[in-house]
Amino acid sequence: MRVVTCGDAALARWHPAERGLDAVDLPALPARGDVDPVLDDLPPGSRLVVAGDDAAVAAVLVRVLRRERLDLEVAVLPASGSAVAEVWGLPVDPPGALALARGGSARPAPLVRDDHGGLVVGRHTAGPLHGEVYCDEHRVLRGDAAELVVLPDPAAGVRVTVTGPRRLGGLRAGRTTTTAGRAVQLGCRPAVTVVRDGVPGDRPVSRRSWYRHTEDWLLVRP
Repeated sequence: MRVVTCGDAALARWHPAERGLDAVDLPALPARGDVDPVLDDLPPGSRLVVAGDDAAVAAVLVRVLRRERLDLEVAVLPASGSAVAEVWGLPVDPPGALALARGGSARPAPLVRDDHGGLVVGRHTAGPLHGEVYCDEHRVLRGDAAELVVLPDPAAGVRVTVTGPRRLGGLRAGRTTTTAGRAVQLGCRPAVTVVRDGVPGDRPVSRRSWYRHTEDWLLVRP
């Protein structure tokens, strides 16, 4: 088992040396040059434990995909308030998370990609927006929305939730529609910023797609 701690916050939260963990310290948002040497050093079927926030987990998993190392078992030591932990039912308390990482079983989990070279490991969001949203062949939105949320779906692959504008002069929340499938497509005008696992995109986009990869990743989960 090899642990990567991503950033000072992860180091402070998990104290790897004190817990007897074989850890490699990486930047808070690790890049190719940080992650690839770790992956290249792991035998097939090894367990990689990622300690960090959702963006760090996504960054590491991108390299796992691109290096064709989906044979690796991946465990997560999540940050407080992690969407990854919420989506996959992972414990966030250190004792529980460490016990799962050390002794839990890895099971296939849908790997959700976007058309900008990234992955959805926790949550992507956008809005408010005006446009259309489709999940597979089903139209989820035509018009205005306060927010769009894209999550992995453990069964179908990808799940999209669209919340409409507030009603009655802002007194009531907008209607919420949730649909799951293999792919989600967004088209909107004007362009919107997509927040990807907590990190805003570098520029607004008028189109974005999310879709289930042909292979799953191996996630250690309850």
